[in-house]
Amino acid sequence: MSATLIERDGDAVEPPDRAAIEEHLSSGEFFWLDLQDPDDSDFEVLRDAFEFHPLAIEDSQDFGQRAKLETYGDYIFLVIYGWSPDDDGLVEVHCFYSERFLVTVHRDDAPALDELKKSCAARRINVRDPALTLHRVVDGLVDSFFPVLDGFDVELDELEGDFFRAPGDEPLQRLFSMKRRLATLRRAIAPERDVFAHLDRDEIPGLDTESAHYFRDVSDHLYRLAETIDNFHELTLAAMDVFLSTSSNRMNEVMKQLTIIATIFLPLSYIAGFFGQNFRFMVDHVGSAAAFVLGGMLLQLVTAIFLVVYFRRKQWL
Repeated sequence: MSATLIERDGDAVEPPDRAAIEEHLSSGEFFWLDLQDPDDSDFEVLRDAFEFHPLAIEDSQDFGQRAKLETYGDYIFLVIYGWSPDDDGLVEVHCFYSERFLVTVHRDDAPALDELKKSCAARRINVRDPALTLHRVVDGLVDSFFPVLDGFDVELDELEGDFFRAPGDEPLQRLFSMKRRLATLRRAIAPERDVFAHLDRDEIPGLDTESAHYFRDVSDHLYRLAETIDNFHELTLAAMDVFLSTSSNRMNEVMKQLTIIATIFLPLSYIAGFFGQNFRFMVDHVGSAAAFVLGGMLLQLVTAIFLVVYFRRKQWL
């Protein structure tokens, strides 16, 4: 478990004990509490010190939810996703927000939140404005997806080149992996887009007209992400068609070469079979060295050369 309390001016208390949290709550000054991989004692603080609704506590303990925003009196419960360097590439963040505090709860690493905490420590930003602080958290998580999608663009270009240079199972497996990751991102981002697209200013405590502009910008970013993911999904389908088409063309080329080889050997087999018959005439008259060379070897060689020249003129070779 890792906990960090960011005070109004950006000072960090790490890790904060329950007394420090209760002291900040009683002071009335806004603060940001970040909980990574919380245990039962942390949820006990959320339940007893913050007095969150039992349903909100239950939701905060249950990871794997869709993005959503729920209002509980003077605070909201928000589920939002960002990028994380783990297997699924996602970090699910549960936010409790009011004009007195912001509590973020997550299990996985959240690089976007770590960058915000570093900025607070360097005094580049502070948490004096509650709505602006919530926006920075949400915007940081949303924007963390853009570099990931830029990486998809580069990877897709490399895959298309591999399909022509060396098609095989490895590029196809990478393409299917990319498709699965895009599907995972789509399942996370699409609900987020819907949440902020229909966001009412009255749903977020302390959100004035100026701060609402920032959250509309978040909605715009989410629409851009969703459109980019849809475009990449279509490109992966197109790349799969390219792979199948390339594989089919290569298979046709191999079948063409095998057919030509079989066609060349077909008359040779006929000639060899004809002179190999045990009829009396064949036994009596085809027995000299000259007959063997002319009928058994030269005729087959001339036939093979004739077929090769014919195929080349037809541009089949």
